[in-house]
Amino acid sequence: MNRINRFVLPLLWIIVCPAFAVAANIKPHLSGAAMEERLAAVIKDPKATEAAAKSAKSVTFFCANCHGEGGNSILPDVPNLAGQNPSYLLNQMIKFADGSRRNEFMEGLIKAMSDEERINVSVYYANVKVVPAPVGNKAAMAKGKDVFFRVCQHCHGPAGRGSNVIARLAGQKPDYLVKSLKRYRDGTGERIDPLMAANTKNLADAEISALATYISTME
Repeated sequence: MNRINRFVLPLLWIIVCPAFAVAANIKPHLSGAAMEERLAAVIKDPKATEAAAKSAKSVTFFCANCHGEGGNSILPDVPNLAGQNPSYLLNQMIKFADGSRRNEFMEGLIKAMSDEERINVSVYYANVKVVPAPVGNKAAMAKGKDVFFRVCQHCHGPAGRGSNVIARLAGQKPDYLVKSLKRYRDGTGERIDPLMAANTKNLADAEISALATYISTME
C-alpha cells in the first residue's frame, strides 16, 4: 500500500489541484523578489514561523511519499529537504514552476501550489533536522574530504551548509549527490549552473563518489 501511495497520491495532487486552483480563482503568483520578502517576514516572526510550519503539513503530506517524513528522504536518489536553507528551497520551487529547473513530476506539483504554500513548505523543511549518513569507508571519506575542501567549500562553506542562494550539502543523500554532480559535469541539461559545471568538469567518477560519501556524513 505504501509503495502505491508513493506514486498515486502525488499524481492525484498534480491532476486535482490545478482544477481547484481554477475553481477558486487563485491570484497569479508573486514575483520571486516579492516571495523572498514574504518569506523573510515570516522567518523574522516566531509566531508566523510556527504557523507556517503547521500549515505546511497539508502539502508535505504528499511530499513525504518521496522526500520522507520531515524531509529526510526515503529514496536514495531523492534529496533530503530537511535542514535546507529556506530561501534556497523557495527559489528552487520557483525554478520548477517556471521551467528553469526541469523535472516533469516536480514541475506539476509545484505549479499546483499557491505562493503561501510554497513559503510554508520552505519554512517547514528548513526547521527540521537533517539525519546524516553514518560514517563509511575511511579511505573514501579522506578522499572525499580532500575534494570537498579543494572544490566545494569556497561556495558551500567549510561545514557544507550553504547560504540563502547556495544549497546546503551537509547530510544530503549520497546517491542523489552523485547523480546531480554527474549531471552538472556531463552537461546533460537537467541541472544547469555555469559555476557548478566549471567546478565539476574535471572530477572523475571515483572523486564524485568519495565526495558524496563525505558530504552525506556532515551535520
